[in-house]
Amino acid sequence: MSGHDASEYASFSKFNTNPFVLMFYAKRKGYSYISEIEADILPAKLFSSMETSAGRMVQDVVLPIYGWESVESTMHSASSVLDGRRYEGDVVRLATLKSGPRCLNDEMSKNLADDIVGHAEQWAEEAGVDHVDFTYGVLYGTKKRSNKKDWHILRNIVETRGARFVIQDPKHRWDCSFRIRGIRIDVAVRIGGDWWAHLGDTHTLTEIMCALIRSCVTPAKTAEESTMYTISDLGDILSTECVPDDYNVSLIQRSQIQWLFFLARHYCDRLEE
Repeated sequence: MSGHDASEYASFSKFNTNPFVLMFYAKRKGYSYISEIEADILPAKLFSSMETSAGRMVQDVVLPIYGWESVESTMHSASSVLDGRRYEGDVVRLATLKSGPRCLNDEMSKNLADDIVGHAEQWAEEAGVDHVDFTYGVLYGTKKRSNKKDWHILRNIVETRGARFVIQDPKHRWDCSFRIRGIRIDVAVRIGGDWWAHLGDTHTLTEIMCALIRSCVTPAKTAEESTMYTISDLGDILSTECVPDDYNVSLIQRSQIQWLFFLARHYCDRLEE
């Protein structure tokens, strides 16, 4: 940091950090304070090599806990696009998962749309149902921070299948529905909190964040002294002024509440009291 003025550094959202990578990295380094990891965030490329592997670890552990199964498949098969599956009455719920909100380009969006249209009938037949619910799930982020290539999956589906087979057009929406020979296919893009609520329920994201903090962050014996962060808005994000002195959530230590705010910022466009 020497030789650089703090004003050179942008707000936290500009660093495109992955909350799961941050937690696994904090565990490896034995960190207790946000200021420790901030120094490593600044050269953000440090975390890029961990992005995919962190996403895969989370996926493998979490899916079974919430009643889904991981899908193991070979390349160029009908299942190669699938990561998770759940049978629910006369519906088979399927998901492909991405570690972050900017993982797609135009070609990938088109290919995924083609895979969904091309394989939906086989997915329904193998599950013995006539209703497929498919999710493109993103482990963290918000719709606002998406590069919108994920939404293009829905547009490409409509173009590929043809408007007369479309039940629900995705215009001004993040989902669509279409039919293939009596089979209904619902497709939705679910980013961050929307994905975790779909996986479990409205409390799932909080459960995940608390579990990550408990397993990855060493509780501090004393509160961190007032810290001047280089990332311009990090101090505001981490402020615990709104937390009463006697507040105890029991799941995490008081010294870890800032980590909860730190992770939560990856799932919203701003934090409010």
